[in-house]
Amino acid sequence: MFNRNGPGSPYTRAMHRVHARFSALARPATCFTSMPEPRTIGVFAKGRQLLAGNFLFAGHLIVAPDTSIWDLDAPDLEFEQDLHGFAWLDDMAAVGDAATRKRAQTWVWRWIERYGRGRGPGWTPDLAGRRLIRWINHAIFLLHTQDKEQSDAFYRSLGQQVIFLSRRWKTAGAGLPRFEALTGLIYAGLALEGMAEHVDPALKALEKECKTQIDAQGGMPTRNPEELLEIFTLLTWANAALEDAGRAPSAAHLDAIRRVAPTLRTLRHADGGLARFHGGGRGQEGRLDAALAASEIKDRQADGLAMGFARLSAGRTSVIVDASAPPVGAYSLNAHASTLAFEVTSGRRPVIVNCGSGVSFGEDWRRAGRATPSHSTLSLDGFSSARLGEAGVGWREEQLIDAPDEVPIQMSQASDGLRFEGGHDGYMATHGLTHARTLELTFDGRGLAGEDLLLAMTDPAKRQFDRVMDAKNLQGVPFQARFHLHPEVDAEVDLGGMAVSIALKSGEIWVFRHNSGANLALSPSVYLEKGRLKPRAAKQIVLSGVAMEYATRIRWSLSKAQESAIAIRDLNREELDLTH
Repeated sequence: MFNRNGPGSPYTRAMHRVHARFSALARPATCFTSMPEPRTIGVFAKGRQLLAGNFLFAGHLIVAPDTSIWDLDAPDLEFEQDLHGFAWLDDMAAVGDAATRKRAQTWVWRWIERYGRGRGPGWTPDLAGRRLIRWINHAIFLLHTQDKEQSDAFYRSLGQQVIFLSRRWKTAGAGLPRFEALTGLIYAGLALEGMAEHVDPALKALEKECKTQIDAQGGMPTRNPEELLEIFTLLTWANAALEDAGRAPSAAHLDAIRRVAPTLRTLRHADGGLARFHGGGRGQEGRLDAALAASEIKDRQADGLAMGFARLSAGRTSVIVDASAPPVGAYSLNAHASTLAFEVTSGRRPVIVNCGSGVSFGEDWRRAGRATPSHSTLSLDGFSSARLGEAGVGWREEQLIDAPDEVPIQMSQASDGLRFEGGHDGYMATHGLTHARTLELTFDGRGLAGEDLLLAMTDPAKRQFDRVMDAKNLQGVPFQARFHLHPEVDAEVDLGGMAVSIALKSGEIWVFRHNSGANLALSPSVYLEKGRLKPRAAKQIVLSGVAMEYATRIRWSLSKAQESAIAIRDLNREELDLTH
């Protein structure tokens, strides 16, 4: 049922505008009482592109030299939100020269003139919080050479945004939007004259969010690693701002940081990027390292699951597996049908990946990215392990339904390495089959052996499988085990169609083999990456066959055949690319 008071409802948006306009009548701030050290990290190359008039936001590129950022014809809401959240100010501050400063100042004060009285799409709690953090972080950069009239307008706008946020933060959606709103309110309350009264209520609310949104294992209900990183970063920023102001964070606040840090370390691949699951990407360059360093917590989760993910790591190799049921209900709006999917990274190079989130490429790519065939796991008969529900009010309302309920797993030590064993019942209702997967990583990290099983384990399951077989005239149930490859690897079929050679840019060679009745093929795939203009072309290894019996086994392996040259230092640094 449609929630009249939900974060995106017309009523809520209308009330945002009302309170934004009332806040313009409030008493403004006049100066800073203290100013947190800038902790947001920008990208120099992106700042230079902005100065040149190349506006790349939400997967869209607009080339408009000598055009104000506020005169762009935004192609969609996500593009507008990226503009009004001002995270791009981090990139311009990373450049920091006179020309870039002048352009940033012009754009900030034009926003104040055009939108400062409550107009435009930027008056939502999460965007206001994000904007306040950037304006305060970069205040010295922005106020340099500005006269009194301009400075007064800047402080007045800051004060108005704080008043708005103090009245509307409760309407922010649970999770990241509410953490952004509250962190922005804490930042501004500590830094601005006359705004200190808002700090204690915001701290109390933040304490509650830490208790309700972050579980005992340092995870959150959406199971999105990148979203967890963003929340963790906000918590470290708020903690630092409080300490700079001579105030102590709450016990719940500090405890949340202590719980989340080991989880993020567990979810980080050997190359430093996050595992890409449930709508999350690798994380903004440098943000994970900066947040973990600020927390001063060096532990990883003990053996077992971290936010529902299992990790095997040895040598230069990391394997991260989605080893739990997907999120449910409202928390599943961006969740993926990825149970038992895994990713492999060798050193600084991703090898096996998931396609990722297609949200920045439109509705069709968003739905495709959430389906099981877009992940490195097994799909059955054209079905995903969890299905996408029909849209309720717009496509954003889709939730995962018919998802796996039972996902038993076990971590143990094999004779020559580490073993993961897991299973799920996502195909039980439709086909009577359980998917079980075993992964074994050798102690030196040079070999990964896998086994996928399709099992009809109980009498009711066998009867359901028999009904499906009858409907298919006893021709079997088709399956595909997919292994998506990162777009920067070179792959080709080898050994007469029995293997695939995978060459990394580091010089390493990995070989994929199988020992089953399945057919091996190297097929086209895509790599969905936020910030790109379009999906990147990639390849996938596909083992396909049919399940004819109550038990079907697919065995495969991935082994390193050649190391990178010891004299080569493998630096994986991607420059800003506006063409892909």
